[in-house]
Amino acid sequence: MLNPILNYLKSLFASKKGIGSDKTMKGLTKVDGLLQGLINEKRVPGLSITVFKDGKRFFEKGYGYADTGEKRRIVPKTTIFRIASVSKPIAATALAHMVADGIIDLDTSFYKYVPYFPKKKWDFTIRHLASHTAGIRKYKGKEFALNKPFSIKDSITLFKDDALLFEPGTGYEYTSFDWVLIALAMQEASGVPFETYVYDTVLNPLEMNHTFTPEPEEVSNQILESNSSTWVSVSSANKQHLATSYTKIRLGFREAVPVHNFYKLAGGGYLSTTADIAKLGQAYLDGYPLNKKVLSEFLTSCFVNGKPTYYGLGWQVSQDKMGRSYYGHIGSSVGAYSNFFVYPKERMVFSILINCTDSKVQDILDEVVQELLGLQAVH
Repeated sequence: MLNPILNYLKSLFASKKGIGSDKTMKGLTKVDGLLQGLINEKRVPGLSITVFKDGKRFFEKGYGYADTGEKRRIVPKTTIFRIASVSKPIAATALAHMVADGIIDLDTSFYKYVPYFPKKKWDFTIRHLASHTAGIRKYKGKEFALNKPFSIKDSITLFKDDALLFEPGTGYEYTSFDWVLIALAMQEASGVPFETYVYDTVLNPLEMNHTFTPEPEEVSNQILESNSSTWVSVSSANKQHLATSYTKIRLGFREAVPVHNFYKLAGGGYLSTTADIAKLGQAYLDGYPLNKKVLSEFLTSCFVNGKPTYYGLGWQVSQDKMGRSYYGHIGSSVGAYSNFFVYPKERMVFSILINCTDSKVQDILDEVVQELLGLQAVH
């Protein structure tokens, strides 16, 4: 007789051709056990996973709690998490639209779009910013957990007077401040608020209906008043689906410190579900409706001094330990940890969201992804 987990998985995937094979069932049972183990061992409070294979849901489940006090369970299609740097591929997709439409040129000086940014020793471009080769510094001190209601434009006061770390194009420094500047340039070039442009070109067309900007109380009244009718923050109707963000402590978890993430929407501020993030990945596998040359620039690793950075424009571009190529992003922020991978050859999309600051579980998540990739050949 099948054990309870195997029974659950068999029922869950019974309608999908080929899923019931012994090899696949054993693999899915292992995956389920690995993820449930993170909850049982109190390594994370809650986790959601959505995996697509050939355009269909291959594995999807919620583990643990969206709120540990209320014992509110996680539902992959509706539970909303902070997605940290998985925001970058969303912003990069919107930027690709702007490039394809001729609104922004990747290789034109940033100062063409934002002339009021203090001049530096060297000029730099949108491409430099998107590839993290502009020399803009990373967070300092408590900036990672900033709790000030900045607009995108106002937030540049944090770093605008700092010198570049190196001549653009000669080094690599990963920083979400790069994407603050890109969002600002996109606003100035288009005359449309960044979040509105992203909604119109990416979220709405892909029916990412559970992807939002931070909740209104995290945003200043000035920002709210300046936005158009396409403001897409977490409303009271959706607030019930928002996962509580936690920080791991010795005996469990405590609520994470409050933060204001609106100003860094492009680099790490969006809220979403695993089901919605998987839609973005699937859209790319299905042939995202943009100029292929433009998309190729975003999904090709840049080089510095003849060596690959394994980063394109807003996308991590690399190979896993088995030599399989993928693009996507890993994210970590206050009260959140995220994985998003697209494997084009295997035609698989992985979306994993956790409502806790980095709990050092990437090794387990990697094992889950590798196990599921190993099963794809069965189908």
